[in-house]
Amino acid sequence: MKKLIMMAVTVAASATAFAQDNVVKEAQKLCDKGEFEEALKIITPALTSDATTDKAAAWNTLNNIHYQKFAGIQQKKAESEIKKDNTPYDTLGMHRSIIAAMEAALKCDEFDRQPNEKGKVKIRFRKANQDRYQMGRLNLIQAGLFEYNHKNLDNAQKAWTLYIDSAEDPMFTDIDLTKDEYRAEIAYFAGLVSYQKKDYASAVKYAKIAAQDSAKAADANEILLFSQKENCKTKEDSLAYVGILKDLHKQKPNEDKYFNLLMEYYSAPGRQAERMKWLEEEITADPKNKMAWALKGEAEMNSQKWNEAVESYKKALEIDPNFIQVIFNIGVCLNSKAIELKDQLADKKTGGLTTANLNKVKEVLNQALTYMEKAKEQDPSREKVNWAYPLYQIYYSLGNKEKSAEMEKLLGN
Repeated sequence: MKKLIMMAVTVAASATAFAQDNVVKEAQKLCDKGEFEEALKIITPALTSDATTDKAAAWNTLNNIHYQKFAGIQQKKAESEIKKDNTPYDTLGMHRSIIAAMEAALKCDEFDRQPNEKGKVKIRFRKANQDRYQMGRLNLIQAGLFEYNHKNLDNAQKAWTLYIDSAEDPMFTDIDLTKDEYRAEIAYFAGLVSYQKKDYASAVKYAKIAAQDSAKAADANEILLFSQKENCKTKEDSLAYVGILKDLHKQKPNEDKYFNLLMEYYSAPGRQAERMKWLEEEITADPKNKMAWALKGEAEMNSQKWNEAVESYKKALEIDPNFIQVIFNIGVCLNSKAIELKDQLADKKTGGLTTANLNKVKEVLNQALTYMEKAKEQDPSREKVNWAYPLYQIYYSLGNKEKSAEMEKLLGN
């Protein structure tokens, strides 16, 4: 009895599989009649059903349905353009169909190259699909453009990435599609739309492909750079980002934005040592880089290394004598140095200074005064640097009551 039951189950399973495979054939018949929607309803369950023994045939039928729908609409479009009669046609359906057809063809090939029950691979549909899509895949470019212009970013990304990825798919084995004239351009668009969708991993992938073409390298590198920046989640991500940034800065040393982005990166908390090392590298590469000298001075100033800061700032002034922020900062450093020197030289009991020590402090203060008054002269409205309070401090410390009173009035005291 048990044996009879098992036989019955086997027969039933075979009958189901046979029926499901017949569904695939029926869907193809409907497709050939142009009844695409009905064909889709029939074929869709067969694509994933365990009862479908020939998945490659099922997916190829889906490929045929979408492609024949696409070709039919494309024919109407061509006839309308020739006749110039503005006959309406389904533009959206045409573009969506070529995208779906290409996806189905690739899926068909994936199943087609799998071993059969005897462990042998017998590819049946590849040649026909190669013939169809070697040129047919070019329609994905226009499909992506249509979707992008209509704000359908998901489908635009799908169309353009399909165009790029399919060129290296096993379906096109022995056919080199990676050297076509549109590859870099479409890879750029694929990277751009991926970036806009915040799919940064894909943006990086396609931007790298586009960057291989010198004509698109500059634009592609922008996508690559900012995608990497937005995708910084780990230390390795950050290192990859700054590596790309340094390469771009090296390629275009006069492009301020790359230097500014590096400055932003190294200005993050905890990167002081890295920042100083980077600035030393910048100065070695270009001793005339006034911003590198200024930033080095700023780092030394923040560490209260007044002498070192002043020397770095003076290097910047040698390059640009009117660098107002640097002029001001030298004044601040020298004033701070004078305050620190006064504390060091003061009598430990009385807090007073000998004449000799007072003169040492005044010497530094007068140096600070020179730079701070120059800052005032260059920026009288204090639009770039607010020199009023440090200048008041210097006048007060030098005992210049008239000038310190003038500054007090300016400060509103």
